[in-house]
Amino acid sequence: MRLDPLSLRLFVAVMEEQAIARAAAREHIATSAASRRLSELEAQLQVRLFERSNRGISPTPAAYTLLDLARNVLGEMDGIGRQMREYGMGMRGHVRVVANISAITQFLPAQLQSFMAQHPEVQVHLQEKISSEIALAVAQNTADFGILNAGHYGGDLRYIPYRTDELVLVAPSGHPLTQQAKVRMQQALTYDFVGAHMGSALNGLLTRSAAQLGMPLKLRIQVTSYDALCLMVAAGLGVGVLPRKSAALYVNSLGLQTMALDEPWAQRQLVLCMRSYEALPSAAQSLLHHLTDPNSDSRPFIP
Repeated sequence: MRLDPLSLRLFVAVMEEQAIARAAAREHIATSAASRRLSELEAQLQVRLFERSNRGISPTPAAYTLLDLARNVLGEMDGIGRQMREYGMGMRGHVRVVANISAITQFLPAQLQSFMAQHPEVQVHLQEKISSEIALAVAQNTADFGILNAGHYGGDLRYIPYRTDELVLVAPSGHPLTQQAKVRMQQALTYDFVGAHMGSALNGLLTRSAAQLGMPLKLRIQVTSYDALCLMVAAGLGVGVLPRKSAALYVNSLGLQTMALDEPWAQRQLVLCMRSYEALPSAAQSLLHHLTDPNSDSRPFIP
């Protein structure tokens, strides 16, 4: 059987767009040609992929199975082309990494600096996403591996421990809570909060904690970055929750203070996730080994 990559790519587009015409436009081919390719693909596979009616198309169970297989095949083919192009350009590897903001601000700067000093021929493309999007990106092969909060995200992914992440409460100097070394959420929830963006893990933790205590979470403002959160806290708009090492970047410059959170969820586990270690390009395997080396981030990041 000789499967045409163009037909597989068109099939994936149809599944994502849920319409042949939109998929055809996305792939820059005529709608009639797209429909013919799909029929030929069904004939090759000897299985019906779509139920057709006056209202459009409806994927069959076989189509959903083929979707995962096609994405994997196309991802591997794109990887072959990408790596060969990089060799032609004089580069010996390209690693696609997605990570959450906690990993990016606390651990990755020093680790990537030392790795790239040892492997100047390897190009690392790092993108920030929230944990659920990281798992999806790895599962769909748009990233080689990811770094995210430990949890249940579905999909056939492999997880290995990365680092421990401690959350602390951040408040401006002179705030009543700064008189304590440790703070319970029951005390903190009596004050306004500066929160992270919708869908973030930090907001989820705060919301669940407030619900369990039967107290309102008074989010006065929500921001999309740690530096913006610290600036708002420094301006007196509320207190916030951040990873300890991330908060330390702003404490002195903004006159902030941090207090330990006396809550079980304040200790988090960050994990690395991948589809398969054996399927990773050699450059990605080298970076993975470096990131899991406990000595690789022992030296501070030097900008």
